[in-house]
Amino acid sequence: MEFFRDTNIDFLGKKWYFLTFSLIFSVAGVCSMAFWHGVPLGVDFRGGTLVYVKYAHTPDPSAVHSEIERAGLKNARVQRYGVASNNEVLIQLDIQETSEQALDKGKIQIIQALEGNAPAGKQDLNNSSSVTILNYLLEKDPLLLGAGAEANPRYTAMAQSIVDYRDKTKSGVLSSIDELKSVTGPAVVSSLQENFFVSDFGIRNVEIVGPQVGQQLRKQAILAALYSLGGMLIYLGLRFEWIYGVAAVLTVFHDTLITVGVFSLLNREISLTVIAAILTLIGYSNNDTIVVFDRIRENVKLLRRDRLADIVNKSINQTLSRTILTAGLTFLTVLALFLFGGEVLHNFSLALVIGILIGTYSSIAIAAPILVAYQEWRGERGKKPIAMPLRSGNGAQSKEKVKV
Repeated sequence: MEFFRDTNIDFLGKKWYFLTFSLIFSVAGVCSMAFWHGVPLGVDFRGGTLVYVKYAHTPDPSAVHSEIERAGLKNARVQRYGVASNNEVLIQLDIQETSEQALDKGKIQIIQALEGNAPAGKQDLNNSSSVTILNYLLEKDPLLLGAGAEANPRYTAMAQSIVDYRDKTKSGVLSSIDELKSVTGPAVVSSLQENFFVSDFGIRNVEIVGPQVGQQLRKQAILAALYSLGGMLIYLGLRFEWIYGVAAVLTVFHDTLITVGVFSLLNREISLTVIAAILTLIGYSNNDTIVVFDRIRENVKLLRRDRLADIVNKSINQTLSRTILTAGLTFLTVLALFLFGGEVLHNFSLALVIGILIGTYSSIAIAAPILVAYQEWRGERGKKPIAMPLRSGNGAQSKEKVKV
């Protein structure tokens, strides 16, 4: 199947338009990283506390953020989490201690910030542990069990059944204490209403990433990107000519810079999943570039008397249909992931969407012109052009040259 047949587009003739486009986005991204948003690292890399909150209604992240700011918690980040119908938000705090006290501190701070005008002297049943409920029941003894041997185990089981009903049946949020009548009976419910109330939210989970872990993850992410670029340079230098490896690495660096720059411009966090997407795109972009390079090698053997610029243009046109088919189908897949994958995968899929568009573009508009520019530079310096065609499959190299 082909979309295009016998196309003759002068891609190299439009190289200055391509260069202008790339410069605009690259400079905008670099300026944003240097002077505006910086590199917006996620909690995986900078360290911090993640608090997962479940609401009884559809939450407004901006309103939640305002409540947290009013409580004195600065630099908090709030975003929707999971499926929209679950009514969950993810709150990120700068607390980086990894102790149990730090976990409790983050939870307590969020509860105090979100409860607002809580009834004086009452505890929030949606955010109370089974131990808190047990101690209250033992003190009030609503079933009139006294201090007998059966009181403690029975109230222990009752406190756990309340928490299980709240967390498993009601997904972490009770709308009313009366809902517990089927679990504990009216006497216990009446007693709970004296000392408890129910808020419209519940803390589902609290996680902490320490600063040392974040620093280690940053280092590993940078090394992973550098190792992948170095491996590509070595492979292409051995399989083709070294300038092809340099062109591919510069192209991938261009793609990565623009992708990270867009994240900075949009103030989107770069997490481990985004790094995974970027590493995937490094391979994807390089694969498309190698396809063009391989066609250039084949055409050099057939068109030895043609200028390299004409050969490169012809090669790009010959692979254009394949490029559109491959990139188009991949783009549709990641676009569906971006639109319907939910908030958790939103940044990951955004990196893939940007990367596929830029990676496909750069294979045509950046990698190939670098080869021609290098040849022209060698010609102006009075040096021989690099040996062409490229190394054949068995490693031997032809002595034929391409006219520049």
